Amino acid sequence: MSAARARETFSAAKDISIDDVAEQAGVSVATVSRVLNGHSNVRAETRERVLAAIEQSGYRVNELARNLRTAESRLLLTMVPNFGNPFYAEIVRGIDSIARQHGYFMLLCDTGADLGRERSYFDMLRRRRADGAICLDPAAAQQALSEEMTTLPWVACCEFDADVGVPYVGIDNYRAAGDAVLHLLSRGHTRIAFINSGDGYLYAQQRERGYMDAMHNAGLVPDPRWRMDLNSLDYEAGASAAAMLMAQPDAPSAIFTISDTLAIGVINGLRRVGKRVPHDVAVVGFDDISLAAQIDPPLTTISQPMRELGETAARLLLKRLANRGATVPGVLLPHRLVVRGST
Repeated sequence: MSAARARETFSAAKDISIDDVAEQAGVSVATVSRVLNGHSNVRAETRERVLAAIEQSGYRVNELARNLRTAESRLLLTMVPNFGNPFYAEIVRGIDSIARQHGYFMLLCDTGADLGRERSYFDMLRRRRADGAICLDPAAAQQALSEEMTTLPWVACCEFDADVGVPYVGIDNYRAAGDAVLHLLSRGHTRIAFINSGDGYLYAQQRERGYMDAMHNAGLVPDPRWRMDLNSLDYEAGASAAAMLMAQPDAPSAIFTISDTLAIGVINGLRRVGKRVPHDVAVVGFDDISLAAQIDPPLTTISQPMRELGETAARLLLKRLANRGATVPGVLLPHRLVVRGST
């Protein structure tokens, strides 16, 4: 885009022009234009300087003018099934960080894991009201839409089905769950309960298989009463489940939950019925949300690289936008077991 075209395309708030931004950042108008349009041929240091000048000056892009010229919205959708789950917060920050670095805005969309709402957001891609999307919704919803959606620019994050044929980023949930169980076995526990959130999510199915196989490989057959499906990830659901487990005649000595929110609820529920963690019952969570290290006792958990998951998803999407015909592979990031006071 020429400097003259850039002046026509971008407007400013409070009489701030693209020339003012360029002067403040110590670069050319063409460089500012490249940053605003998300071009990759700008050094990271220069890009950050330009973005800082834009923010400090209050300069705003005239999106309508730019859209008319480029047929781009510079808008990326991030579809999240539950705003209330703190697990998604750091992922969203990672997505937003990469989007901003490349001149995109991010729109956070609460789908409630509802197929109809998800479909309405994908309609924004069809109508070119958004350039691309990152979907954290259940794989079941992704599968239902896959036939008509594979031609649209989107990426699956955390929850994915490799057979859908859409770029994805996540972790090996099966192996991670196995690592959690092996840790409890190494501490001498054999009566290990598993609290799941239901099988609507592919990751939930994978983590349950990881739990079951790790137990069977150790020569143990879990009591069916120790496996609980809650269809919920909130704290109180975990507390109630813990009380139910402790009411059994042969109660488990350890509890592995599918998420930290459930695990934190479990610790509170155990405390309510007079059980000490980890002296009476050990607890392991999954995700390593910020609260996990702050509770009493601090929670042993499987840590997911949440920020990196979001950043990687955004980079995969931008790569797909840059070359619609390119094959963008799926990515599995490493997890790790974080041992704290709850085991």
